[in-house]
Amino acid sequence: MSTATVTTRDRVRAVHEARLRIAARQPFEFRHALEFVAGFPATRGEQVVADGALVKAWRLYGHTVATRIGAGPGGLVVDVASPDPVDAVLREAVTDRLSFFLSLDDDLSPLLAGAGQDPAFAAVEAELRGYHQVKFPTPVEHVVWAILAQRTPMAVARDAKARLMAALNPPVQAFGYELQPFPSLNELNRLSEEQLAEHVRNTRKASYLHRTLQQLAEVDESFLRHAPYEEVEQFLLSLPGIGPWSATFVLIRGLGRMERGSDDAEMLRAASRVYGHAVDAAELARLAEPYGDARGYWAHYLRVGG
Repeated sequence: MSTATVTTRDRVRAVHEARLRIAARQPFEFRHALEFVAGFPATRGEQVVADGALVKAWRLYGHTVATRIGAGPGGLVVDVASPDPVDAVLREAVTDRLSFFLSLDDDLSPLLAGAGQDPAFAAVEAELRGYHQVKFPTPVEHVVWAILAQRTPMAVARDAKARLMAALNPPVQAFGYELQPFPSLNELNRLSEEQLAEHVRNTRKASYLHRTLQQLAEVDESFLRHAPYEEVEQFLLSLPGIGPWSATFVLIRGLGRMERGSDDAEMLRAASRVYGHAVDAAELARLAEPYGDARGYWAHYLRVGG
């Protein structure tokens, strides 16, 4: 079964605009987020980083929204543009999504406190002070990416994701750019397994995606964000195509669940660079212990700044 794919001829223009100011828990340095997004290969080409701002499109409550995000006093100044009126509900949705995406409410004080007793990490913390983790834009997008990227070259996975994005929504013209939003969960669930296979060009991954998307629709995102870590972990492990490594990846980078870290080979290499000697899993656990529920943040800083 085939499905029509929207084309660039179907592009829409954002004509309604608003400006939002979103506070961030201090310390906060937006430039670190821009640097991370500009270098993050999994979402390359899906947004624009230019002139000290991040320009990106979203699907929120059935609306396409474009945002131009820049630093402002105490947080962010966000210009919003949409083909539809930007009412109070849409403003609140944008505020929530950007606060989540850029981890604006995260408390970085455990990192600063830990760095005071950890000279090797102190240099990393000082370099990245005010960096709030940039997550995947939504947990659903991260789960989709985790499946598409398994045992697949990055460029191939990005192309498959781009075809999914183009299949369901036209691009929007805003702020001088043409921007393509990632589909909502409801939109993705309108695709049959056969349609998914047509776009991702892999029948096994299409089967995983089809069943996983249906299961994701059975829970609210608030459960993923706030339920006990073990419950969320078990739910993620129940999803077709999501194993232990992918579940941990989604917990940290898709949900900001920083209670735990990972001890994969890349993490051990990052710790070894920072601490100046080979670090094994046992030592990694010992080094992470002082950071408590922020150990995932400590680990992310090691990866980004190490």
